[in-house]
Amino acid sequence: MSRRFASARRLSVLSLTLLAAVFISSRALAGPVLPNFSASNFASNAPIDNKFFPIVPGTTFKYGANVSDPESGDTGFERDEDFVTNQRTNIGGVNARVVHSRVWLDDVLVEDTLDYYAQDKSGNVWYMGEDTKEFEHDDNGKVIGTDTTGSWRTGVNGAKPGFIMPANPTVGFSYFQESAPNDEALDQAEVASLNESVSVPAGDFTNALKTLETTELEPGNLEAKFYAAGVGPVLILENIGADGTALNRIPLLSVTTANAIPLPPAVWSGMLTITLALMVAAVNVRRRAMQAA
Repeated sequence: MSRRFASARRLSVLSLTLLAAVFISSRALAGPVLPNFSASNFASNAPIDNKFFPIVPGTTFKYGANVSDPESGDTGFERDEDFVTNQRTNIGGVNARVVHSRVWLDDVLVEDTLDYYAQDKSGNVWYMGEDTKEFEHDDNGKVIGTDTTGSWRTGVNGAKPGFIMPANPTVGFSYFQESAPNDEALDQAEVASLNESVSVPAGDFTNALKTLETTELEPGNLEAKFYAAGVGPVLILENIGADGTALNRIPLLSVTTANAIPLPPAVWSGMLTITLALMVAAVNVRRRAMQAA
């Protein structure tokens, strides 16, 4: 999955551990479940049409916001782009969908990742692995180094997959998204709410699913993600403090589909919500222009 503002993930653990511990302990989280994986539970070439995580080939999700580095205080405009490719690749005996994720900071490419997802017969969407590369630049923007830390694949080096989205999410359910300690990948999530209201440039959404995400590798790193039915992730909150305030808020800007591929009904519903929101915004702009004239 896209790391988003890579330097922000290398947090000062000592400065944030206490804040996150207070916030998390107040919720009395149960230990995360590592789902039982078996390649036999997946149908070959099955679509990924989970209500909260539908990914259709040809679809591009764009996110963007001004962000701050929690350590240095440096700021910049981050732009994230996730493109659902037509490609599949065999990961752990499963034919997984390839999603190409890239991150720019002030128009400089800082991360390039291939994420691998698959949906089982029960409707759970699994995170099967990632091949990620972060770029280090000099003051002139020239690449002077790369880092592939966090890359992993199911069945390689002891890595096990986890859920990116369960089929039937319930509040309080805690689960591993990935379990690859030898590759420095141990993300986990908990379903925190199923009735969030979210407003982002891509539209207004109700009954959104909210997750809280942590990792054993960075105990002070707490994030929240909001998923809208028929769309997927629509908002990311990074570096959440004890009072629930996030340092960075990265919203969904747009969703576009390049190819004429049949969409699941849930996706049509989400796209209709975005279209209606854009139409209302356009009408309001015209009305204000007429009143000003």
